[in-house]
Amino acid sequence: MSIVVTGATGNLGRLVVEGLLEQVPADRITAVVRSAEKGARFEALGVRTVIADYNVPESFEGVFTAGDRVLLISSSEMTADRVAQHRVVIDAAGSAAVALLAYTSAAGGHESPLTEAHRRTEKVLAESGLPYVLLRNNWYSEIFVDGLATVVEQGVLVRAAGDGRIASATRADYAAGAVAVLTGEGHENRAYELGGDTAWNFPEFTAELGRQTGREIVYTPVTAEAYTDLLVGAGMPELYASILAGADASFASGELAGTSGELARLIGRRTTPIADTVAAALKR
Repeated sequence: MSIVVTGATGNLGRLVVEGLLEQVPADRITAVVRSAEKGARFEALGVRTVIADYNVPESFEGVFTAGDRVLLISSSEMTADRVAQHRVVIDAAGSAAVALLAYTSAAGGHESPLTEAHRRTEKVLAESGLPYVLLRNNWYSEIFVDGLATVVEQGVLVRAAGDGRIASATRADYAAGAVAVLTGEGHENRAYELGGDTAWNFPEFTAELGRQTGREIVYTPVTAEAYTDLLVGAGMPELYASILAGADASFASGELAGTSGELARLIGRRTTPIADTVAAALKR
C-alpha cells in the first residue's frame, strides 16, 4: 500500500509530500510527476516517483495498486477540459481498486465558473463507486500577496470584492489537512469545507499592510466590469481577467466567508492568519 500524490511538484503537492515524509516512511509515498527532472528531488529523499500526465490517459496505467490512498490534486490548466483530466485519474484509480481517493475541490457555490469543473468532478467521483473524500479548499492566502511590492509602492489596491470576506488559509495549512486525511481513518465519503479560522476583507487587508509597512495603503473597490477592463489593459488575457473578476464577485457576495473550523480540527492547530502571510511576503 502506498500513498500516491498527483501533481506532486506543484506548490501544494510539494508541501503534501514533505508533510507525508514526517508521518510515513519514504518508500510508502509515490509522487506523480511530469518528468524525471521534476521528480529527482523526491527520489533523492527515497520517495518513489512515476511519470504521468493528466492529458495522457495511458500514462496512468499501473500507477496505482489495490489499497493505495490517492490524492488527486486538481488541474490548474484553466483552458483545458479539467473534468476529463480528472476522470483519467479517477478511472485509473477505480481500475486498481484503491482504498481512498481524496480530491482537492473548491469552496464556493455551484454556479461559480471557478467551481463548475470541481462540482462536475465531484459528481464523477460520487458515481465511480470509489471510497472518496472531498477537500473543498477555500482560497490560498499566498495568492493575495502576489505583487505586494507594487501595491506598497503605489499606495493603492484596486479590487472588485467590495467589503466581502474571504476565509483563506495558506497552502501549508491545506497541505497539512490533506496529510491528515491521507494518514488518518474514517474520512471515506465525506466532504470537508476547508478554510481559515478568520475571514478577512480587503479594507482590513490594506489596513494590515499599512500597519506593517508604515505606509498609507488605500483600498479602491470597483465593479467587476471595471476590474476586468483594468486587468486586460495591463496585459492580462481576457479569459483570466474575467476569472479573477468573477472570483472577486464571489468574495463580494460573501460566498467564501464561511469559517467551518474543519481545517483547524483536521490539522490540530489554528490556521495561519492573513497578517502572517503578509509579513512573510514583505520579508521576501
